[in-house]
Amino acid sequence: MKRLIAARSFACFFLVVCLLSVSSCCHAATTPSLTARQQARVTPAVRAVNTVAPAVVNITSTLVERRSARDVTPFDFFFNIPGRPGRDFRSESIGSGIIIDGKRSLVLTNAHVVNGASDISVRLLDGRTYSADVVGAEPDFDIAVLRLKGAKNLPSVSMGDSTDLMPGETVIAIGNPYGFSHTVTTGVISALDRTIEAEDGVFTDLIQTDAAINPGNSGGPLLNVLGELVGINTAIYDKAQGIGFAIPISKARRVVDEILDQGHVSTPWLALIGQNVDPRTARYLRMPVAEGLLVTEVFRDGPAEKAGIRPGDVIMELAGNTVTDRDKFLSLLRNHQPHAPVTVKLWRDGSEKTLSLKTADFDDVTAEKLALRRWGMSVKDGRHGAVVTQVKENSPAGQLGLQKGDAIAAVSGRAVALRKDFLDAFRRDFLKGQILLQVLRGNRLYQVRMVL
Repeated sequence: MKRLIAARSFACFFLVVCLLSVSSCCHAATTPSLTARQQARVTPAVRAVNTVAPAVVNITSTLVERRSARDVTPFDFFFNIPGRPGRDFRSESIGSGIIIDGKRSLVLTNAHVVNGASDISVRLLDGRTYSADVVGAEPDFDIAVLRLKGAKNLPSVSMGDSTDLMPGETVIAIGNPYGFSHTVTTGVISALDRTIEAEDGVFTDLIQTDAAINPGNSGGPLLNVLGELVGINTAIYDKAQGIGFAIPISKARRVVDEILDQGHVSTPWLALIGQNVDPRTARYLRMPVAEGLLVTEVFRDGPAEKAGIRPGDVIMELAGNTVTDRDKFLSLLRNHQPHAPVTVKLWRDGSEKTLSLKTADFDDVTAEKLALRRWGMSVKDGRHGAVVTQVKENSPAGQLGLQKGDAIAAVSGRAVALRKDFLDAFRRDFLKGQILLQVLRGNRLYQVRMVL
């Protein structure tokens, strides 16, 4: 598949090109009354824009990154060679969002719009500007919820239902492309249930639309002609025109509810472990291609065992999407929620077999036990990350040289501040063959690769 990019932020450049396509809803949204001539031209799309535009926000995220860790070998790690001194790098990005709860000052946007931000500024159509905190973010679904500080009596959008969308139905996008505030574009639903592979993983069940979406539209609303929120604009196909994608609001609402109720989104799993299929294994199993997840272990009383999956099976598809390797399997699985029904297509004894099952909750207790078994370490909350409390001898952690008291500061490039962050990282990467760790020992930060 050709490269897909998030419709995320850039500064306002290429102004001449952008000005040719920019349209603003600011005047229509703030005009107190319409002339008879204007009234005659009011369409459902105009009414929807006038209603919703005050609840659409522009988001500016500031990222200050201090680069101090460097890639080191296990040899460097063992001999305590420090990382080189770093510098602070400051950057800004822009995106969009939509107020979903005016009383609680809650804004829905994409996780990639605010990922890693040290400061977030949100501006409304009427010019009011607020700083914002991240209530919760889930990169696997590209959903984040912000709370505006000191805001009161905010407008909000009406929630729609994305389960009854129809291809060909008119939709409206409002956002902040290239810094042009509250730009309105219209189009139709091009297709439903799309799956795309982006830089951050695989995303399923997306809405495809030809309403123009550009960098800066990320996190903005996709509306139906009733002015109801039916999607969150998230990505564009950078090799074509008129191909954009949005997260269905029915899926986003489930994520938002979990973020607000428990502070994070539960992780699903099938209670199995597997590995990639190499050409030699594919020939032995008489498979047409060397792709899929070869099941090596099935846990007792888990969804996989109950459905009849057994070691030696190869998972070829999950919910109708092709599984090429273990990373693709995990990315596809993360798009579901615990206890949700899924179908699995297997390769067994030279033929295909389809099974139906429900995912289970990959809870903290299970993740902690499996992390000790597979990675060889346990952790607890600490001042500077997840502090290692136990290292198993001859485990990946033990062979790397990790010690009790070391702090895990990041896993695979994602920050770890607490034990729960470490467990989330394990759930995300537990099938991988190697992971990159940032480890704090004393006052020195190291970046090391742990082979599993």
